[in-house]
Amino acid sequence: MAGLIPQGFIDDLLGRTDVVEVVGSRVKLKKTGKNYSALCPFHNEKSPSFSVSPDKQFYYCFGCGAGGNAIGFLMDFERLDFPQAVEELARQAGVEVPREERSDRRGPRPSRQDSPLYPVLENAAAYYRQQLRQHAQRKRAVDYLQQRGLTGQIAKTYDLGFAPPGWDNLMSHLATDNTEQKVLIEAGLVVENPDSGKRYDRFRDRIVFPIRDSRGRVIGFGGRVLGDDKPKYLNSPETPVFHKGRELYGLYEARRQNRQLEDILVVEGYMDVIALAQHGVTNAVATLGTATSEEHLKRLFRIVNNVVFCFDGDNAGRQAAWRALQSCLPALEDGRHVRFMFLPEGQDPDSLIRSEGHDAFRARMQQQAQPLTDYLFRHLAEEAPPNSLEGKAHLATLALPLIEQVPGSLLRRLLRQSLEQRTGMDLDSLPAAPAAPAEAPPVEQGYDAWEGYERDYDEAPDWPSQPAITRPSRAQRQPSRQRDSSTVESPVMSATRTLLHHPHLAGLVKQASQLANEDDEEAQLLIALIDALQKNPQLSTIELLARWHGTALGDQLNRLAEKEWLLNIPSANLEQQFFDTINTLMARQTDRQIQHLLDKSAQTPLSTEEKQQLRELLSNRHTPTAGH
Repeated sequence: MAGLIPQGFIDDLLGRTDVVEVVGSRVKLKKTGKNYSALCPFHNEKSPSFSVSPDKQFYYCFGCGAGGNAIGFLMDFERLDFPQAVEELARQAGVEVPREERSDRRGPRPSRQDSPLYPVLENAAAYYRQQLRQHAQRKRAVDYLQQRGLTGQIAKTYDLGFAPPGWDNLMSHLATDNTEQKVLIEAGLVVENPDSGKRYDRFRDRIVFPIRDSRGRVIGFGGRVLGDDKPKYLNSPETPVFHKGRELYGLYEARRQNRQLEDILVVEGYMDVIALAQHGVTNAVATLGTATSEEHLKRLFRIVNNVVFCFDGDNAGRQAAWRALQSCLPALEDGRHVRFMFLPEGQDPDSLIRSEGHDAFRARMQQQAQPLTDYLFRHLAEEAPPNSLEGKAHLATLALPLIEQVPGSLLRRLLRQSLEQRTGMDLDSLPAAPAAPAEAPPVEQGYDAWEGYERDYDEAPDWPSQPAITRPSRAQRQPSRQRDSSTVESPVMSATRTLLHHPHLAGLVKQASQLANEDDEEAQLLIALIDALQKNPQLSTIELLARWHGTALGDQLNRLAEKEWLLNIPSANLEQQFFDTINTLMARQTDRQIQHLLDKSAQTPLSTEEKQQLRELLSNRHTPTAGH
C-alpha cells in the first residue's frame, strides 16, 4: 500500500521488538555477561567481536564497526530497504503497517528525512528505463548493448535506461511548471543556458546508467553517447545529493549481489563494471570520472579489507595507479591490503574477460596483482634506481614522506625496514620526513569500453516497487573501522552522549530556549536533542535513533551510541558532567547578552527595560539553570 509510515508507529514497533530475538533468529548468539556475542555476519572473523545489548536494544561489531537497531540489522542482513524492514518487523509482531495518504506522487515534495531530489531522480530513472523498452529509437541503444555482450538480465540488475534524442523529453515528462523545472535543474537533470535562459535535458541520445548510493537511492546518472556528440561519457554534475569524489558506481549492486564480499575490484568505467558482472565477477566498482580519492578508499575499507585496482598497462593507466596508491596510503591500517593489476596492452576488463573467461580473469587477479608495497618501491626505483649512493639517497627522500602517511604502525615499520634494506641507511637517525606533496587534482578519465536482449529484459523479474515513503530505502550502514578509544571527547559531545543514553535528563534543563542562539555545531546537536525530548519526554534511546534515521543528525547520534560501546566510561559522574556542560553553555549565552548590552550602552543610553535586563543577567550569572 502506498503512503507514509507514521513515525509514531515506527517508535511503537521498535518499543515492542527485541533486537536479541531479531538477531538471534539469524545469527547464533552466545550469552556473555549482560550482552550476547557472535561471529559478525558482516565480515569474516575467527573470534567473536559482534555484540548485542538487550538493555540498549542495539548491536555493534568491534571488528568492522557495523551497528544499529533491529530495523537496521534487517536492512543490512536481509538486504531490505527501510519500508521492507518495517513491514518484516510488523509481520513478526502481528500488526499491520498503517499508511498516511499523500498527494501528487509524481512531483517533488518537501521531506523532513530526505532531500526532495530523491523522488525526482527515481522518477527519472523509471522514465529512462521505460524508454529503453518502448521508445521508437530504442533499437540503437539495444544494438549497442548487444554488441557489448550484455543480456537483458544484467541490464535489469543495473537498471540501464535510454535517454532518447531531443531537447526536452525528460523535462516535458516530469515538470509541469517553472518550480518543477528548477528542481530538475538542481538535480542535474536539466541544464539552463545562463545567457539565453533556455532549458534542456542534460542526457540526450545516450545509454543511461543510474548511480545509486549505499541505500539504493538514485543520486545521479552517467550517460554513454550513441551518436558523435562529445563527451563520449557524461556524468551528472555535483548536486546536494551527488558528490563524485565520494561515490562509486556499482557499489550498491556489488553488495546486493554478494552477501559476503571478500574483496572489491576497482575499475575505470561503467561498462567495465557491468561487463565483469555479466561474466560472474560481481564485486567491481568504478569511480565517476575522477581519480580515486582517499574518501573512496575509506568507504571501501569499511566493507572489505582487500582492494584490487585494475588499470590499463599503458602510461595513462600507470599514472592513474600511482595517484590511487597515494590516496591509499592514509587509509592503510594494519590488516588492510591493496593490490594493483595491470592489463595487457590494448585490453580493458571488458575485452579481457570476454576473451579469457571468468576463471582465467580471477586467476590473473590472484597471481599477477602486485601488493601495494611492491608497486610502491618498484615505481620509485624507476625515478631513483638504488644502484648508487646518490640513487639510494634519492629513493629514501622520495619514499619516506609516503611511508610516514601510513597509519598502521606495523605496516609502517615494515616499510621502513624494507627501505633500510634497499638503501643501507639507518632511517631512525634521520630527521623527521617532510610532509608529502598534496595529491594531484582529480582528472577526467576516458571510458571505452544485448543476445536475446529484448526477451531477457522483458522476462526479467520486476524490481520491487519503491514504496511511497519519505524514509530511506536502503541501509546507510557501511561498516566503519573501530574508532580510536583514546580520542578526546569534548564536554559538549560527552553531554550529548550522556543525554542520548539517559533521556530523562532533558526534563531537568530549565530555560533551554536560551540556548537556541548557540552557534557551535556540537552545541546545536545537544540543543536539538534537548528540544525533542522536552517535547516528547517518553522517547527512549532507540526511538531517538530511529526518529532521525537517515539524516546527518541521525548519523551523529549513531556514532555517539556506538561510542558507548567503544569507551568504557564510568557512569558515576555522568549526570553531573552533563549539568556542568549545560550550565557552561547557559553562562556563555548570558555573557554574550551582557556584553551586547554593555557595548550598546557605550553608544547610546539603555532603556529602563534594558537596564533591568542587565541587572538580572548580572545577578543570575552564576545561578545554575540545570540540575536536580
